[in-house]
Amino acid sequence: MKDDTLSGRHGEAQRALALPFEAEALLAGLRPWVECESPTFDTAAVNRMMSLASRDLAILGARIERIPGRMGLSDCIRARFPHPDAEGEGGILVLAHLDTVHPVGTLGALPFRLEGDRCFGPGICDMKGGTFIAVQAMAAIIQAGIALRRPVTFLLTGDEEIGSPSTRDLIEAEAARHEVVLVPEPARPDGGVVTGRYAIARFNLRTTGRPSHAGSALSEGRSAIREMCRLVQAVEAMTTEAATFSVGVIHGGQWVNCVTTTCEAEALSMAKRQEDLDRAVERVLGLAGAPGEVGIEITRGVTRPVWEPDDATLNLYRIAEGLAQRLGFPLPHASAGGGSDGNFTGALGIPTLDGLGVRGGGIHTLQEHLRVEDLVPRARLFAGLLASV
Repeated sequence: MKDDTLSGRHGEAQRALALPFEAEALLAGLRPWVECESPTFDTAAVNRMMSLASRDLAILGARIERIPGRMGLSDCIRARFPHPDAEGEGGILVLAHLDTVHPVGTLGALPFRLEGDRCFGPGICDMKGGTFIAVQAMAAIIQAGIALRRPVTFLLTGDEEIGSPSTRDLIEAEAARHEVVLVPEPARPDGGVVTGRYAIARFNLRTTGRPSHAGSALSEGRSAIREMCRLVQAVEAMTTEAATFSVGVIHGGQWVNCVTTTCEAEALSMAKRQEDLDRAVERVLGLAGAPGEVGIEITRGVTRPVWEPDDATLNLYRIAEGLAQRLGFPLPHASAGGGSDGNFTGALGIPTLDGLGVRGGGIHTLQEHLRVEDLVPRARLFAGLLASV
């Protein structure tokens, strides 16, 4: 790249770092997003959120494409911003999800509210807050007339919280058409970004027993619930430093006076290295068909590959670190658990920077919140990255 081009990029980045964001305005714009509840399995609710985000992006001049959902899950949104060199250098993909883990009605227990430096609400940290500030960073760049080197595309999906079973192929295909991927998932607790993620595998567990009347013929039955309880303990007891195991979903029974015939559960395993996850998968699958009067079936669910940082991702991080220094705050980096769609793009070898969203806490709980004081610096950081890479 010529020196004058480098100088021009530096100047545009400096302008981006000085954009006049205001925390109050960001919160006001974010509120409708948070109050549009969008749990993954409520397809209509997630699609309402997709419509809301689409309108905001369309107002900015993006060309909106609504991609129909599958597997009974929501649609996706692809928003492409005009660029004079759209067919030239590879673009920037902003990759985010709009689904949350909070069921519709959570606003009753977790209303959007400001308490000191914390703003609360379902999905406000994971990850509507980060996605919204990414959109606002793009809005501010357009308003200021800052010229970007690369075209920008937003891809918004609706099933990340369940492992992206219906969108992985779309994510990987779209990312392959870009040179850089920015993921506004929540920042790490220290405000740092994510340059790698652990491998994750999900499992579907099913036990099948023999029914009987729990009052008059208890001994004739074989309880699927009891066997599932034993199986849950066996799975979670496998946890080591190399790989963790947990069971987060369980369903069984309908009548308390019946010995339960079937019980189903979902388990999750996470490992820092792919080989450790591969061994974990073998161990869990090996529990299927254990001897006894209750059958055990275990199938592997969706998997996220390990993403280990390479030189290209670390170079991208160093750009972000330099921008943060100019903004006056440190920006550490690390690999992290809690998978994201960055697992897919990073594993493909596409330079990916994750954890660029808001800093907060209580994620996936009724205490989910973001830190208000970080909103403006994080928005400027994101704008600076769009103007720098």
